[in-house]
Amino acid sequence: MIVARRRLFFPVPEPGESRFLGRLLRSETVGGAIALAAAAIALLWANLGGHSYAAVRAFDLGPLDVEHWAADGALAVFFYLAGLELKREFLVGSLRRPADAAVPVVAAITGVAVPALVFVVVNVLADGRTGNLSGWAIPSATDIAFALAVLAVVGSALPSPMRAFLLTLAVVDDLVVIVIIAVFYTDSIELVPLLVAILAFASYAGCQRLRVRTSVVYLPLAVVAWWFLHESGIHATIAGVALGLLTRVMPDADEEHSPAERLEHLLSPLSAAVAVPFFALMSAGVDLHGAGNLVHDPVAVGVVLGLVVGKPLGILIGAWGVARFTRAELDDELGWRDILGLAILGGVGFTVSLLVADLSFTDVRREDAKAGVLVGSVVAAILAGLVLGRRNRVHRTPGR
Repeated sequence: MIVARRRLFFPVPEPGESRFLGRLLRSETVGGAIALAAAAIALLWANLGGHSYAAVRAFDLGPLDVEHWAADGALAVFFYLAGLELKREFLVGSLRRPADAAVPVVAAITGVAVPALVFVVVNVLADGRTGNLSGWAIPSATDIAFALAVLAVVGSALPSPMRAFLLTLAVVDDLVVIVIIAVFYTDSIELVPLLVAILAFASYAGCQRLRVRTSVVYLPLAVVAWWFLHESGIHATIAGVALGLLTRVMPDADEEHSPAERLEHLLSPLSAAVAVPFFALMSAGVDLHGAGNLVHDPVAVGVVLGLVVGKPLGILIGAWGVARFTRAELDDELGWRDILGLAILGGVGFTVSLLVADLSFTDVRREDAKAGVLVGSVVAAILAGLVLGRRNRVHRTPGR
């Protein structure tokens, strides 16, 4: 019996989640706090010991340097969990019925488009500097972990449909941004490595169908798929999403939990405590010397306005348009002031926005864009906290 348990690739969760550390790291607030602390350390390190910070990021560790291990490797775990979340939402969650998902889905799509448009307008109007337009997608992303963390902190009395709305919004947002990364941030594709990666993905899917459970099979397949997708020229985090989407979500009759549930239970603490903080540590170290000039920099201004103004405006336009011109409706427990708070919260880009900034620029504009991401995300989080905190008090009041 003990030997059989050791061979399981998808171990059965502990009854009642008795392991305190794992349960703690699965909390959105704790995961968000760890990543925020890592970003703060990165800022201090980059500004107090900039040479050592740059040296660590550029240090070669096997086939990649540390910076690329963080962006291409560690974030693959984060995106794998995003892939699991996407598939579950499509099969058994809020995206299963199009009528229920219409409002947040359209709001997510317009919430990606409008901030991108804001960024483009700002940079075109700034002396026609069209060379900056490669960063158009930077303010389009919403960070699921941070957004849910803010909601958890300020929203103890908020109705549960608000979390479902935000989760659906962020999941679709992630899907759109993942497609953007795959399509617009791939310069060239090497065919042979891509075919090897596709073969590894197909083998992984076949093993899922055959109910193979041993890590001796899955881990090598995952590594091969990740590495050869990286070598093909497509960003390696896409491998995480693809593997998540290929993982079985529905449990069999003899299973208490599906493989996706067990893997999410197993990997969420790793993502929250290691993967995302490691990426934040290696990506958020922006040199703030001369930061006062950022108010005149079109890249930074475009990112901040995209996150703080464009994101909530896009979400509100999409949600209102669907509710106004179709039969889709908001949940009875939600009001438009609640949606306003969630729309502002959508401007917390952080993790994915930092990744897109890395992909968009290779010169000093990368640091300007990252500074804009940090400022815009913090401002959006504060404004959303104020609005949602007020709504929380309203929802807590009986007979409101």
